[in-house]
Amino acid sequence: MPLPKPLSEQDIRRAMKRTKSNMAAARYLNVSLWHFKRYANIYIDIETGKTLYQLHKNQQGKGIAKFLSWHGKDADLKKLLAGEIYIESYDIGKFKTRLIQEGIFLEECNKCNFKEQRVIDYKAPLLIHFKDGNKKNWRKENLEFLCYNCFFLNVGDVFSQGQLRSIEDYNDYDIQKDEVEWELDENTRKHWEAIGLMDSGSLDSDDDSIIAYNK
Repeated sequence: MPLPKPLSEQDIRRAMKRTKSNMAAARYLNVSLWHFKRYANIYIDIETGKTLYQLHKNQQGKGIAKFLSWHGKDADLKKLLAGEIYIESYDIGKFKTRLIQEGIFLEECNKCNFKEQRVIDYKAPLLIHFKDGNKKNWRKENLEFLCYNCFFLNVGDVFSQGQLRSIEDYNDYDIQKDEVEWELDENTRKHWEAIGLMDSGSLDSDDDSIIAYNK
């Protein structure tokens, strides 16, 4: 695995100029917030005496849109793709659907062009692949659709080992395991004989039990 790239003061100031928070700046540079903070705290702004990380703090989120379920409106997809909206407040499944519905991406695999749909609900087996491995980087150039097969061949496993066992495993039930032994008392025996459910000689005199099978 390659080591995280060092960030120069020029890199950090460029990201600050184009974003409104440290988190957005880290996303802009395709690095983790921890990695960005490590370097942003090295460089000091001469005018304020603050580190670049302190200078770019925006804890109140001023100027950054947040779209939660009770807002009654949807996020601007272009802003999502440009990294101008906190993606933590937006559902990835909804994002994927909108990429297709609004014509940003074709509903097909980026590598093999597979686009067959399941007949019961017209869903295609496609996954969003984040090219740089950063699942918080929703910039358009970092996204592509891959079918399950191409994802498996080019990226990694589609399912966890636990999910595979759940899909492939089966329980081999032996009918003998479902046998239930019932104790038959004398009154029940006589009643069954009277209504024709049992012959008087169907059970041995020493065995007052009957085997029933759960189907």
